[in-house]
Amino acid sequence: MKARIFVTLKNGVLDPQGKAIHHALEGLGFSGVNDVRAGKLIELDLADGTSDADIEAMCTKLLANTVIENFRIERL
Repeated sequence: MKARIFVTLKNGVLDPQGKAIHHALEGLGFSGVNDVRAGKLIELDLADGTSDADIEAMCTKLLANTVIENFRIERL
């Protein structure tokens, strides 16, 4: 079984990587981009029967810093 974990910064947390991407897009001549927020995508190959609670525990203990980041789990 596979799962994807999407990790994004919470609103209000500064995103220097997103700002750098935004600046680079403007420098390349792309207009109309108001803001950029960068995040992480983590793909897990899990044993069948891995519970949602186990996946959530992985996220809260290691994969995401829940003080400044949100995460979303998507089973494939």
